[in-house]
Amino acid sequence: MTLVLWLLAAILLLAGLAGLLLPALPGPPLVFAGLFCAAWAERFVYVGTATLFLLGGLAILATLADFAAGAFGARQFGATRRAAAGAAIGALAGLFFGLPGILLGPFLGAVTGELTARKDLQAASRAGVGAVIGLALGLAAKMALSFAMLGLFLTVRLLA
Repeated sequence: MTLVLWLLAAILLLAGLAGLLLPALPGPPLVFAGLFCAAWAERFVYVGTATLFLLGGLAILATLADFAAGAFGARQFGATRRAAAGAAIGALAGLFFGLPGILLGPFLGAVTGELTARKDLQAASRAGVGAVIGLALGLAAKMALSFAMLGLFLTVRLLA
């Protein structure tokens, strides 16, 4: 059983790390699942409940940051609420179209949302640029939090 858990942990961790860049895979939750399996393989002797709750919180935070970042970026560039909502919807819809969808979805969603509130194409384009910048910040936050999860796990494991 221990070997199966270690294999599952390795597979989930690799999939989670790939999911930090690939839109089809939920990176932070997979990283958490892999770390959970690794702790389970050692019967939670080294990494216990408190650490796992903290890791789970970081995974949730990373996932939320990824989804909210596009809308946040649009709002920082003076977009209306419709543009921010459009960026979030565009990011979700973009997941189904691979990398081009991930990059263009928030932009197009923010531009479309802004154009329903105002007919100014220049303001709508600024909102779209803000959404893309927010997306990049979300990716950075997701990666940083996921690597923080790995670092925390290894620190707790090696110091125990």
